[in-house]
Amino acid sequence: MSRSTDDGETAFEGVLRQIDDTVPFEPGYYNESYLDRRITARMRRRDTESHAEYERILREDAEERQALMDALTINVTEFFRNPEMWDVLCDVLRERTADQRRVRVWSAPSADGREPYSVAMLACDDPEIDESRVEVLGSDISEEALDNARDGVYHTTRTTDIAEELEPLSDPDRYVERDGDTFQVRAAVKRLVDFETHDLIRDGARDPFDVVLCRNLLIYIDVDHKSALFDTLEASLADDGVLVLGMTESVPPDRSDRYEPIDKRRRVFGRR
Repeated sequence: MSRSTDDGETAFEGVLRQIDDTVPFEPGYYNESYLDRRITARMRRRDTESHAEYERILREDAEERQALMDALTINVTEFFRNPEMWDVLCDVLRERTADQRRVRVWSAPSADGREPYSVAMLACDDPEIDESRVEVLGSDISEEALDNARDGVYHTTRTTDIAEELEPLSDPDRYVERDGDTFQVRAAVKRLVDFETHDLIRDGARDPFDVVLCRNLLIYIDVDHKSALFDTLEASLADDGVLVLGMTESVPPDRSDRYEPIDKRRRVFGRR
């Protein structure tokens, strides 16, 4: 599966080089096991077991480059993933909007939009949150993912039950229009959310946000680059901001003195 070239480069490394040269994605920042899983999945779809052959396909086939880009950047997501975390975020939004201030929330990366829409739906659904003060930005490296997010159309499939995902809401029909297994996010929710292209690795920090959600990305990043990514998150967070990480992620030990747990088990941290 991994022949060596004259310069000692393995065929797998050749695929990575081709990605680096032709796909708007930085493979060097991600751990090898993650890259290998996503690349292997695309190789199966193209009916090849040869990394050298797949490198040739990438070089010649723009559609495959886009398909691999999507495979590398789209993470598992759902509405209200890890419901207990949303209970904590609800308290944060209640407190912040009660201070009669604008509350800016950044979902980075936002994949197909379900996380930023969940924030907006939460704000609309809770009577103690003033949703008129909440602004949500969803960003992602993939333009195709963002186009799908802007459409706000989701489908129940064999592996995804959208109605079940929306169960934390008091009345999901207020926020989505349902037609069989198809769910369309309503305009009242969309008004709270904007989507923009942003590469956390290449594009750096954003203007400070009150809440930054970056869940289940750090686990894919190579250990040597996690610090730089965290620099971006930290620079995008207001002085009294709240950072939300994935359930298997945490603040790096060398930065722990900069944050205090709001709810450590649910990975919600306040900046000191």
